[in-house]
Formats: sequence, structure tokens, C-alpha cells
Amino acid sequence: MAQQAFHAPHGASDFLGLRRGRGGETQIVSDDGVARRMVWRVEGADLGELRLEDALRAALGRARVLPALHAELKRRAIGIERIAR
Repeated sequence: MAQQAFHAPHGASDFLGLRRGRGGETQIVSDDGVARRMVWRVEGADLGELRLEDALRAALGRARVLPALHAELKRRAIGIERIAR
């Protein structure tokens, strides 16, 4: 998987991205463009990238991106663990 970035379509500076960590694990990066940057490790090695991409796109379509991201991941049974703030 190459790094992938998704930006909020409604003009906000919200950003969500997928990347590989040093150990090869999939990570989600969130940046609000102002003060907060967070990184989560995705739990489960057999997840399809399409499920993650769909969750990130759906979350960015909402006004409150982080709560929407957590809801979308939960709805898809995708576990995450925060590793950086």
C-alpha cells in the first residue's frame, strides 16, 4: 500500500491518511490543520484497504471528522490503537 491522503470536501483543513509504519503495520493519520495531529495503528493484518478507505471518506464527509471516524471504524468492526498525539 502506498501512502494515501484524503481531504475534507467541505473546505475545512481536515486531513486523514493511511500509511505503513516502520514495522509494516497500517496506520491512520489525522490532522485538523490547526493544532492536533494523531496517529492510530490499525489492529488486524487481514483488513482490506477498501474498507479503510471507505471509512475515511465517510468520516471526512461529516462536520465533526474525528467522532465520525470512530463511528465509521466501529461500524465496520475495525479496531485501532492510538500510538501518537
